[in-house]
This record gives sequence, C-alpha cells and structure tokens, in this order.
Amino acid sequence: MKTLAHKLEKHIDLLMERYPQLSGIREDFINAYLTLEKCYENGGKLLIAGNGGSAADAEHIVGELMKGFRSPRRLQDNYKDALMQENKELGEVLASNLQGALPAIALDGHSSLTTAYMNDCEPLLCFAQQVNGYGKEGDVFLGISTSGNSRNILYAGTVAKAKGMKVIGLTGEKESQLSRMADVCIRVPQVETYMIQELHLPVYHCICLMLEDRFFGEDIR
Repeated sequence: MKTLAHKLEKHIDLLMERYPQLSGIREDFINAYLTLEKCYENGGKLLIAGNGGSAADAEHIVGELMKGFRSPRRLQDNYKDALMQENKELGEVLASNLQGALPAIALDGHSSLTTAYMNDCEPLLCFAQQVNGYGKEGDVFLGISTSGNSRNILYAGTVAKAKGMKVIGLTGEKESQLSRMADVCIRVPQVETYMIQELHLPVYHCICLMLEDRFFGEDIR
C-alpha cells in the first residue's frame, strides 16, 4: 500500500473510525487521494460529473476545493503585493478576502452549453464534450455513479483516458463498467442508491480535507 504523511493519515484514521464499514476501501481511497495530489502538484485540474444526487455531490466537491473548507487558505504575500500594485483600493479588498483554490469544475452546471449540445448533438455525450474541451493530459476526471454504469459518465471517462487524463470512479460496491475503466475506483460497501450516496459524502469530504491540508499547510484539528 502506498503511504502518506502522518498528518494526512490522521484524516483517514478518523474517517474509518467514524465509518468502520469503509475499512475495506482504504487502499483505493489512498490511491484516489494520491492521484489528485499528483494532479494538483503538476498544475492540473479536476473535472467532475454525476447525475441527480451525484450531480449535487459534484457541485459540493467543487465548493470544498475552490475556497476554504476548514482552513482560511490565506494568500501568499507576493500575490497580495501584486494585487495591491494593480490597484491599491481594489487590491486591498481582494488581498484581504480571496482564498487559495484548487481548480475544479462540475460539468453539470453549464446550462447554456449543455442544453445547446443536447439539442444539437447527442445528449449522452454532453459530459464527454466538456471533457473534450476542458481536459488536458495530467488532469483528473472524477465520475460519480452509484451504479457505475451511467452511459454519460462512461463516455466522458473514455474521452478523459484518450486525452491522457486519470479517471477516478466513485460508485457502489458492485463491479461496474466504470470500476473497470477507472485508474482507481472507490466502491463504497452499499448497493442501495441512497445508502451509497450517504457514504459518498464522508469519502469526498475526507479527500477534500486532505488536499487542503497538503496544499495550504494549515494545522487542521
């Protein structure tokens, strides 16, 4: 099993203590985290897609990554200085309020693009078109599907793989097309849709906490 710094392991230990049923996915969880860590270390971004409740989860994850989660994520002094040099009045407000961000895009939220594509082209390829446009080698696509067989997620994952991106799946416990396609798949141990979704939230919350701790250096207690 790949190892993590001790302070990051603490987050996983707490997750497993609170949700002991997740202990069987520990290694896949760590590999998913490390995939995202490498992506962000190399200047990449995360693209996320899901349907229904999983679309809501995609938006939720973006909210935790693109602003402070538990840490204030203060800007570096040289960036604050650059903002002030551009415009002292506006820069002071920006320097005091902006937070560090880990770039992430939820693909369900672009209504003009998605409705136009779905009307003009093949509706099931809507997420795939966005991965085609946004994605680049070194980025990560996170496909959230309780069944692991959602066709629009599979199309998007196929495009991601072709572009040299890594694919992470977040599914229920059954083997699926997504679990076979993904570079790493977190298969939470439930088969009922709402129960799967109930376990997805603590999983991605923990990953977001670990990424924040890793990239913004706050001592999260």
